[in-house]
Amino acid sequence: MLLDLSEEHKEHLAFLPQVDSAVVSEFGRIAVEFLRRGSNPKIYEGAARKLGVSSDTVQHGVEGLIYLLTESSKLMISELDFQDSVFVLGFSEDLNKLLLQLYLDNRKEIRTILSELAPDLPSYHSLEWRLDVQLASRSLRQQIKPTVTIKLHLNQNGDHSTQVLQTDPATLLHLVQQLEQALEEVKTNHCRRVVRNIK
Repeated sequence: MLLDLSEEHKEHLAFLPQVDSAVVSEFGRIAVEFLRRGSNPKIYEGAARKLGVSSDTVQHGVEGLIYLLTESSKLMISELDFQDSVFVLGFSEDLNKLLLQLYLDNRKEIRTILSELAPDLPSYHSLEWRLDVQLASRSLRQQIKPTVTIKLHLNQNGDHSTQVLQTDPATLLHLVQQLEQALEEVKTNHCRRVVRNIK
């Protein structure tokens, strides 16, 4: 699977052939450091002064490298596919080899960092439900008012939590239809492709 780089990313990466390989290696280190600890504008300013360019140019170059490495790591693309993806950029053979080495050296660490950044959402454990029907009240003798009460048990990080929801059957039926429609949508080729790329 080849990476599909936008024109903007290609422009950001176009700065890399203008510097020597040691600088590209340093940009790779900065990119992984960015993923670990976040952005540090002082690093961009220091590198910009040394290279005699604007800090935005350095920042865009590092961000382009971050995108290249994270997308490649996310998709776990092979060495050959990575080389083919980078070959489209028109870089020299030495730069392509350096970028490949950066990718191979850091892909496991990048995948670990990305998995830690993923939100930890609650997961389904069990469900209890009850149907209540109010047939009459003091003011209205012939009244039918059904209510569905749902007790949803969730797990998150080993902790159990409970959510109590109450609705009328018409709303519940609409919710079920929407969820069934979403499940059908997941079976389409487009969604399968998207899910495969996320993993």
